Amino acid sequence: MSALGTIEDLPKEYVDDLVAQNTLPLWPSLRAMLPHGIPSRKTQATVWHYSDLRPNLMRAGELTPIEKAERRVLVLCNPGLGLDNMKATPTIYIGMQLILPGEVAPNHKHTPSAVRVVVEGSGGFTVVGGEKLPMEKGDLILTPPGLWHEHGHEGTGPVVWMDALDLPLVYGMEASFSTESPSQTIDKPSEYGITRLGLGGVVPYDSLDAPRVPYPMLRFPWKTVRANLRGLAGVTPKGKPVQLAYVNPETGRECLPTLGFSAIQLRPGEELTLPRRSASAVLHVVEGFGSAQIDGAGLKFGESDTMAVPTHARVTLANGSSTNSTYLFVVDDAPLQRKMGIYQVFSEDIK
Repeated sequence: MSALGTIEDLPKEYVDDLVAQNTLPLWPSLRAMLPHGIPSRKTQATVWHYSDLRPNLMRAGELTPIEKAERRVLVLCNPGLGLDNMKATPTIYIGMQLILPGEVAPNHKHTPSAVRVVVEGSGGFTVVGGEKLPMEKGDLILTPPGLWHEHGHEGTGPVVWMDALDLPLVYGMEASFSTESPSQTIDKPSEYGITRLGLGGVVPYDSLDAPRVPYPMLRFPWKTVRANLRGLAGVTPKGKPVQLAYVNPETGRECLPTLGFSAIQLRPGEELTLPRRSASAVLHVVEGFGSAQIDGAGLKFGESDTMAVPTHARVTLANGSSTNSTYLFVVDDAPLQRKMGIYQVFSEDIK
């Protein structure tokens, strides 16, 4: 295949005339826009160690009252994408949010999709659409686009959770904004969604004829997910991922329109090569420790650490313990890619 023409091949006056008309020739940049074989990627395999982040997050609690912050968050910025852009991957924003006893993060709603994964502490809660959702370590809580939500803390000690949003996507569309409102009235019973829909494979009978709501369950307790992973591990062959997807229990599809969520168990001493996928991802360590090879970059991880995975990356995970399992939470942009018709899994990389 012959080499494409370059901008230098063109007369300067021709290029100047194009620029003056706010136009450019495609062919000099075609291969940058449509490379062969694999996308051009700026995202770097990166690990953020919670032991490094936590002191600065606690100091933020001393320096900035919640009234001055609204959401007291340290953003995890991928160095390959530029710190000012506040992206963990091209489509995923990740932040570590702190709330202290007695504080309230005020009620608002916004266009980006968001979830919370609890990192430490107890006594925190989120109210979404009139349902009060307790926050315990490892829990996943959905705050879907357009739903009112607020946070509070009725316990002692700090509560920290990981925010994951499709903010880079929505911001890039110039569609990102929020709306504030007074605090919500809690009008649903405790554990409303879990009580109705918490057992996989069964739903309330009257829901068969009722109109579907887009987000019937908002909290996924870690203790339940962990127990299900342990059960799955007992029937999963060695070398195959022990991985559960978080889904809408009424449809079996992804919880949110653009972001997907799953949990992985690495059995004691296990080393696991994941299928190479077109989606980008962020891995958060709920329990345990180990190491990762992400596109050849060697990363060590411990409990509550977070890692960025570029699109099309080759990923191998190794549990650092020979006696205990390690558990990771995964957020990815596979649902968005599926809707766009570009999602791929490269089976030739599966080992």
